[in-house]
Amino acid sequence: MAQDKKQVEQITDMEVDFAQWFTDVCRKAELIDYTSVKGMFIYRPYGYAIWENIQHTLDGEFKKTGHENVYLPMLIPESLLQKEKDHVEGFAPECAWVTMGGDDKLEDRMCVRPTSETLFCEHYAHIIHSWRDLPKLYNQWCSVLRWEKTSRPFLRHREFLWQEGHTMHATPEEAREETMRMLNIYADFCENVLAMPVVKGRKTDKEKFNGAEETYTVECMMHDKKALQAGTSHYFGDGFAKAFDITFTGRDNQPHYPHQTSWGVSTRLIGGIIMTHGDNSGLVLPPRIAPTQVIVIPVAQHKEGVIEANRAVMERLQKAGFRVKMDDSDQSPGWKFAEYEMKGVPLRLELGPKDMEKNQCVLVRRDSGEKAFVSLDNIEETVGQMLDAIHDGLYARALKNREENTYPCATLAEVKEKMAAQGGFAKTMWCGDLECELKMKEEAGVTSRCIPLEQEHLGDTCACCGKSAKHMVYWGVAY
Repeated sequence: MAQDKKQVEQITDMEVDFAQWFTDVCRKAELIDYTSVKGMFIYRPYGYAIWENIQHTLDGEFKKTGHENVYLPMLIPESLLQKEKDHVEGFAPECAWVTMGGDDKLEDRMCVRPTSETLFCEHYAHIIHSWRDLPKLYNQWCSVLRWEKTSRPFLRHREFLWQEGHTMHATPEEAREETMRMLNIYADFCENVLAMPVVKGRKTDKEKFNGAEETYTVECMMHDKKALQAGTSHYFGDGFAKAFDITFTGRDNQPHYPHQTSWGVSTRLIGGIIMTHGDNSGLVLPPRIAPTQVIVIPVAQHKEGVIEANRAVMERLQKAGFRVKMDDSDQSPGWKFAEYEMKGVPLRLELGPKDMEKNQCVLVRRDSGEKAFVSLDNIEETVGQMLDAIHDGLYARALKNREENTYPCATLAEVKEKMAAQGGFAKTMWCGDLECELKMKEEAGVTSRCIPLEQEHLGDTCACCGKSAKHMVYWGVAY
């Protein structure tokens, strides 16, 4: 057997330096690489394959609910961007501008899209005329550009990949229903595909999207007790429609403004997967999103019939619909085990001469390291059950982390004390005033994550000012 060419390098332990651990995993699991442009990354094949699986699954859910994919230009004229005041003000610091076309200076400089509301509105003004034209349920898969000052793989890129849904409806009721439908699709996807438990809620006015009437969010807790905003869904009302003069003739033959929504998730979900499930051996991928669900490792592969037996098992599993690969390279088994641990492959299948004699193989779970000797007779069923068990185990572990680090606080002083001691989510009652929200950030270092849809009554008064409380709010430190 060939000597090890290169054992997988050690990564920083997350308990020592979580940020460095995260970067190490991104690099050594071959998800991403840096470029000469700060904040712009290369999605390597393995990282991009995770995004493709996210895209494929979500795209199917969008289409089930009647949405259609479109593609709009990446450049937005400044004059168009200026039409919705709150929106442009919110994005102005992050805009990148094109000022030259070849050798000619552009009269109207162009913004590289930070988001596409204005372009969709311009298009909708051309194609919406009657109530018969509604609803318009459009989605776009694309990249956007925001000139961030600091960057981190997957979590904060200048250019990142996402989907942005933009829909128009005849009534506010229909638009609000759409806003919640998409929020629930995101929540179900995070929990049932990515094994990431979520808190669903509404953003405060301070934290809502620029130009939106209401913003809803799914918030997740990472290993290091920080929050990640995993997806958002916005209700715009008719503000954009008025700014862009989009009207339709209703059933009453009168002109009306349509009501709008927008919703999106991005490649930051991959950062969420890493920080929710990863460990000190590297990436741990939820089975339903893993590019490779089972890696087949032939044991004593130089012996007669071993490669063929492994290939036969691989083909059976592939035929049953699993994403399976075999590594019959000349690297040692030890190197291969470390390599696929680093890459987070959910299940390892080992098959050698002794197993062949007994009509069995060894299955090793990435999440727990548990080994099982299983019969080859019903291997398809066994693998399916084990992948489901891995998903359930990852979800339970992430939920336990969130529940153990979410706590009610009655006062600002208590929030400050608990946050300094353990991080996580603090739940408090809040009066609704911006002043108290700003005070929380100033003194306890936390931002409002959301006003959860599932409200709890923790008391009658605001934790900050003692006045009458309106809502229960989750607070935390966010990525």
